[in-house]
Amino acid sequence: MKIICYGPGPKFKGGISNYNTSLAKALDRRGDCEVHIVSWTQQYPAIIPREFVDKTSKVDLLEGTDIKVHYLTNYNNPLSWQETYRKIVELQPDKVIFQWAIAIQGLPLGYIARKLKKHPEIEVIFDLHFVIQKESSSLDKRFTAYGITPADTFIAHAYKTVDELKELFPGREFAVNETGERSVAKQKGGGAQVETATPVIKLYHPIYDLFAPRNDFDVRAFKEQHHLREHVFLFFGFIRKYKGLHHVIRAFAELAEKRDDVSLIICGESFWDTLKSDKLSTKLKNATFGLAKKVFLKQADDEREYRPLELLDELNIRDRVMVKNEFVANEEVHKYFQASDAVVLFYEYATPSGVESISYNFQLPAVATKVGHFPETIQDGYNGYLANPDDIEDMARQMKRMIDQPIPRKNVHETTKEMSWDNYAAAIVQRGL
Repeated sequence: MKIICYGPGPKFKGGISNYNTSLAKALDRRGDCEVHIVSWTQQYPAIIPREFVDKTSKVDLLEGTDIKVHYLTNYNNPLSWQETYRKIVELQPDKVIFQWAIAIQGLPLGYIARKLKKHPEIEVIFDLHFVIQKESSSLDKRFTAYGITPADTFIAHAYKTVDELKELFPGREFAVNETGERSVAKQKGGGAQVETATPVIKLYHPIYDLFAPRNDFDVRAFKEQHHLREHVFLFFGFIRKYKGLHHVIRAFAELAEKRDDVSLIICGESFWDTLKSDKLSTKLKNATFGLAKKVFLKQADDEREYRPLELLDELNIRDRVMVKNEFVANEEVHKYFQASDAVVLFYEYATPSGVESISYNFQLPAVATKVGHFPETIQDGYNGYLANPDDIEDMARQMKRMIDQPIPRKNVHETTKEMSWDNYAAAIVQRGL
């Protein structure tokens, strides 16, 4: 079987690149699949003032595999969309799995997927990281509907996403399963007509195996070097407003008032602060992007001025917090998870989280808000603790619970042992072998 994983290749930063790479590797490991990654060269409109390419990591994530990578699609060049379509057809795949993670990509992805519908021998699969966009935009719903409509099959990581899919397409029939079933038909109109429902495979966000604990890592020395105290909480990943770092800092400040044995690690790049601000090109991008946001987004959704790290001085806790405000190379990721006792996910809203998935590979429990999919994956008191959203006192209370009633690491392992990439890959391919 030949499968194309369409999404950002391993040269890009971020969770979707890690996800697409992990999926390709899982399919390659099976031994019965020829796997290609077809990737963007530029994922977004050129006006977006951000660096998306990983210029830090040195490890080759595809080393030891037979996966071939094709960097083809430039968002800003529709001719490359056609070139991408032609290359996909030339490769003669059985399945193309599109990673769907942001509405603005609906134009090129919708174009490519619609062209592929001319080839019924190719199964077009959309792996949904969201349906309802995190930031409200007047165009998001249209972009999403245009982008994902051509799918033969959907994959969802949470039932919340399934519900959003039904909301977006109220007139479309869906057949939801957790096994990989594809052919679902039902009789309509007295048995005279057969209607086929669109399969939705409800799976999960698999546990990242790109990042794993290292036995030779000296946790004690790392904690001493960075002045970390006995109990360490971790915020990891891109700093975006919806991820609630401002909540994490305020809750930690309340906890730190009562205890002198706690530390917080903040490890991640500020999403909108990756280019040199004094460069003319950056100034032009910022001006153009700011104008576009005013036209298409509510003013409250423009988070370029989101600066939660300033709270560290305002709350006088900087000496209790380790800050690494930059992109972390793949080979360095393990250090921050191994040095921590729990990951903190005080999101304002959530689709399945790559950070949560990474933490599971370190058997690290989570303290999270009761939003999005977290109540599906985190059983309060068993593999983590859940706090009420927008309630700083309760967030601090749940962090304290994590210290007073630590979650056994074996519970985290037990919860996630079926959430492997190999099981995920099997559900994708089993009906096509």
